[in-house]
Amino acid sequence: MTTKTSSKANTVTLSVASREDVTKRALAAFEGTAQGAHISFASVELLWQTMTAKRWELLKAMTGQGAMSMREAARRVGRDVKSVHGDVHALLDAGVLDREENGQIIFPFDAVHVDFTLTAAA
Repeated sequence: MTTKTSSKANTVTLSVASREDVTKRALAAFEGTAQGAHISFASVELLWQTMTAKRWELLKAMTGQGAMSMREAARRVGRDVKSVHGDVHALLDAGVLDREENGQIIFPFDAVHVDFTLTAAA
């Protein structure tokens, strides 16, 4: 997982991108070209390893909802706090979720776009 940048549009793009692609995007941003919000993964496998079905469900429940406690996140997805705790920490470690100063967790976007291309094996 690599970079996240802010954008006026409150949509984040989850993508598969090489380090070179991420660097190009960062350099363009430094030159003033808006890049939008991105969370990039090094491979499709890493994207799917991080974004399990339960974590997608959690992200969906948190999208556009502001900061909340882990207990509230668990309530919204109908799961116990202990199982949500593991998923929250995996998403925090990957840079998908953020933690507020007061300890609450947040997914600060109103929408998610997933972007990658599947090609034939070489």
